[in-house]
Amino acid sequence: MGKFNICTQTLVSTKCVWMTVVAFVLPIGLLTNYDPDLKQESKCAYVIIVMALLWLTEALPIAVTSLLPVFLFPMVGVAPARLISSTYFSDISMLLLGGLLIAMALEETRLHTRISLYVLVLVGAQPIMLMLGAMVSTWLLSFWINNTSATAMMIPIILAVCESVREVRAQTELQSNVNPAFELKEDFDEISPEDSKQRYELNGNVPRHSLTVTEEPEEENVTEEKVELDNEHKDDPTETPSDKKKKDEAFKALAKALCLSVAYGAYCGGIATITGTPPNLVLKDVADKFYRDNGQNESPITFASWMGFALPLSCITLVFGWLWLSFRFLGFSCLKRMDPVEKSAINAAIKRRAEALGRISFAESQVVVVFGSMVLFWLFRNPPNISGWGDLFVETDINDGQSLVSDSTPCILLSTLLFILPEKRPNILCWRKGKPSYTPILKWQMVTKQLPWGVLILVGGGFAMARASQESGLSTWIGEELKLLGGLHPLVMNLLILTVVSFVTEVMSNPATAQLFVPILRDMSLSLGTNPLHLMISGTIACSFAFMLPVSAPPSAIVFATGYISIPDMALAGLPMKIIGIGCSMLAVNTWGTSMFDLDTLPDFLQNTNGTNITTTTIQSV
Repeated sequence: MGKFNICTQTLVSTKCVWMTVVAFVLPIGLLTNYDPDLKQESKCAYVIIVMALLWLTEALPIAVTSLLPVFLFPMVGVAPARLISSTYFSDISMLLLGGLLIAMALEETRLHTRISLYVLVLVGAQPIMLMLGAMVSTWLLSFWINNTSATAMMIPIILAVCESVREVRAQTELQSNVNPAFELKEDFDEISPEDSKQRYELNGNVPRHSLTVTEEPEEENVTEEKVELDNEHKDDPTETPSDKKKKDEAFKALAKALCLSVAYGAYCGGIATITGTPPNLVLKDVADKFYRDNGQNESPITFASWMGFALPLSCITLVFGWLWLSFRFLGFSCLKRMDPVEKSAINAAIKRRAEALGRISFAESQVVVVFGSMVLFWLFRNPPNISGWGDLFVETDINDGQSLVSDSTPCILLSTLLFILPEKRPNILCWRKGKPSYTPILKWQMVTKQLPWGVLILVGGGFAMARASQESGLSTWIGEELKLLGGLHPLVMNLLILTVVSFVTEVMSNPATAQLFVPILRDMSLSLGTNPLHLMISGTIACSFAFMLPVSAPPSAIVFATGYISIPDMALAGLPMKIIGIGCSMLAVNTWGTSMFDLDTLPDFLQNTNGTNITTTTIQSV
């Protein structure tokens, strides 16, 4: 038995070596034994399969795997290194970079904590309302920052709420005559960023299973406090073992519901905006490039149009997800009134923490202005039916007379301002007395250490893979092979794509899944004569439905690391949630999505390609 354990540990510790060798050797037949007519396609498929295996097994860090196209595609003879390298930093990469910088400003000023606590104060202490508050807070944050960061921000707050609930319930049972205004023994102070980082360290915030749970320095003290609390609970002579078991189960159910509420809120919120999650950026990049290659300026997918489509979908999915989680973990007890004493105590604890933040700081107020300005710039750059501010930057002899700005323009402009705007009122000239000083909100030294560079490399690697697939003709070949789906009803085809992609994303990172499927769905739609955006949008949305496994995406890994959630809990709750997401997506894509993006008709520039008329397949709405 000892030798078996040693062998197992050896295999695990050397995984980066032997698994990498397996990933390169397993599909080697695609390089040595291929159809002469599919030489380039076969070589490209080899590289993609190697990357998929390494992404799936994480033998190498995900960001490192994303660098493989730089040398693999040139070495196997698919595309030159210059072409592949140029895809790593595009306009979409700049949009993502600007969003990450503004997210760092939110964290640096603790504005996200203020927003979250105000939402919890607003909804109150009723368990079902606490769940709603947790979901809505994370949902709102995920609009503007990646869902990994939003989850990591919210979990310390939710864990503190859970411990508050445990202590309040224990104390109310130990006191025969309880004063409704009693104070909690534990000071419900603000959790500092350092404490939060001690609990959860995100390795560059790269998608999927990049969470490392670190050991807390004061874990023994926490354990002793919990033991003392349990002992106090056991000293209650009126409590039977069955009563204690029921109360423990009720608390665990609430803790599970709150933790999963954060994860599901992050997934739903990420859908709502282009910058909310990497798959949305992949969709915009592929769509924009496709439209530009066909003589158009950009695709109909802009920040404003996507938010108009995805925000209602996100809201509907969030509401149904909240109702499902409430029923799954709280049952019909979620409709019962909460004990007034316990409710007032928990409300007081949350309010006390919110009040401890004090008045909004000088830095917070500036970030609010920058943040609001960015949203307005995004919404009104190219709004439907009216002229936007983007029309001010048009040169008739450049870019075919189209606007020279994109969504990345205001994003980078405003994130640059964060390196100039002061963190505190400057102590210069006549503003304040004392030694002159000036500290900006963002410092480059801090940014270089904390910015998740791995995310940028991951997204760039996907762009390189998509470009190579296009150059080699692999994506076109796959699209042609999938013509057999053309006999299916459009709604059935849409449902099939949503289902397949949503399950693939459980074992592959969300960006990698989007980068693999979106170009294929584009070419598949063209071979079928349908609007390519129809299946591309469905596939992109499905990439965010990673509800079932802790390895599927960082938000799931973060909530799993709390210790309250087991894999069966996540899978049993996640499967119905996945069905809810697929159903809501079917409704959205085939109703208002079809109306907004004209998904039921082929774009005018595709009506006649190379002199060959393409028959348009009408996509029927629900």
